[in-house]
Amino acid sequence: MAAATTLRPLASLALPREGAARLAVQALMVVAGTLLLTLSAKTKVVLGPVDMDLQTLAVPLIAAAFGWRMGLATVLLYLAQGAAGLPVFQSSPEKGIGIAYMLGATGGYLAGFVVIAAMVGWAVDRGWDRNVFKLFAVMLVADVIMMAMGYGWLSTLIGAEKAWQFGVAPFIGGELIKVALASSVVPALWSLVRAK
Repeated sequence: MAAATTLRPLASLALPREGAARLAVQALMVVAGTLLLTLSAKTKVVLGPVDMDLQTLAVPLIAAAFGWRMGLATVLLYLAQGAAGLPVFQSSPEKGIGIAYMLGATGGYLAGFVVIAAMVGWAVDRGWDRNVFKLFAVMLVADVIMMAMGYGWLSTLIGAEKAWQFGVAPFIGGELIKVALASSVVPALWSLVRAK
């Protein structure tokens, strides 16, 4: 029984134990997560084909707080909102909306968000969110995979050299900082919870 309690994601502390109330709160949290993803997308620095924003901080934080199921559901709902034409992505509606936008320069990165949510959420469900080093490791690997997916897709659109120059190189330092920040927040919150 104690092991089951200690392996819950942080967001589970805010959930009712069971029933319709639990499902309602989970649904609200997922929708709130998509709003956070939208805000993080719109907080950007214009660099070129791929702009810098806060989504690669928000996605792992959501997955670390929500766990595998709710974290992945949040990212998938966000992508579905964008595919349906809602202006939730970084440069929508000015650079297009819906599937057309998703097949553009940032398409590989958007798909990589699913990988981040799945990997980080999986690790959190196994208690890795209590340890900064374990959480940093899984977030870093997930981020590298996401960047590789983004690079691969962008390469098909603008060529390998330009994809590296505009889609990877300018982001390396920022990504390391965001992974370090995201991996330290949730363990710190768990420390506060345990101290109470």
